[in-house]
Amino acid sequence: MPRTTDGDGTPVPQRLLAAATRLFAEQGYDRTSVQEIVEAAGVTKGALYHYFGSKDDLLHEVYARVLRVQQERLDAFANADEPIEKRLRGAAADVVVTTIENLDDAMIFFRSMHHLSPEKNKQVRAERRRYHERFRALIEEGQQAGVFSTATPADLVVDYHFGSVHHLSTWYRPEGPLTPQEVADQLADLLLRALRP
Repeated sequence: MPRTTDGDGTPVPQRLLAAATRLFAEQGYDRTSVQEIVEAAGVTKGALYHYFGSKDDLLHEVYARVLRVQQERLDAFANADEPIEKRLRGAAADVVVTTIENLDDAMIFFRSMHHLSPEKNKQVRAERRRYHERFRALIEEGQQAGVFSTATPADLVVDYHFGSVHHLSTWYRPEGPLTPQEVADQLADLLLRALRP
């Protein structure tokens, strides 16, 4: 993507994504027009269509940018030269923190994923499945090593943890009593306790 910027140095694609994210979160994807997005970003429709082919592309990128970061971080945890418990706990906590740091994106995605074109919907599901499979592989590694219990299938353990993660946008409030890291630590500890042999 070209890094064309405006007067304050912010790349136009980032400005468009920031405006779209805010508007989608406040109004909903279906109630936000392209005109509102370009006005909020301070650009023309031509600029939007130069970087994103459609409003659908913006919605896809809202989710894809977070998932890219989460995938990179999960890969780093999975590949680290540390005991499996530490790697899984780190990955389990990290996905909570990065989701909370991007709550608007998470809320938009789960509320609006059905608005994606069938092709993009399929692509997002494949990206998310890749993430979940890498996470599941950590659980299976620990189960095969006898470090984690095999009483619960790894798929169900993954669903259990990500069920909590996917609902963060419905209840977590930054002004609440727990910091993102505290929530992450609690949920990661719950996961590891559930896996104890």
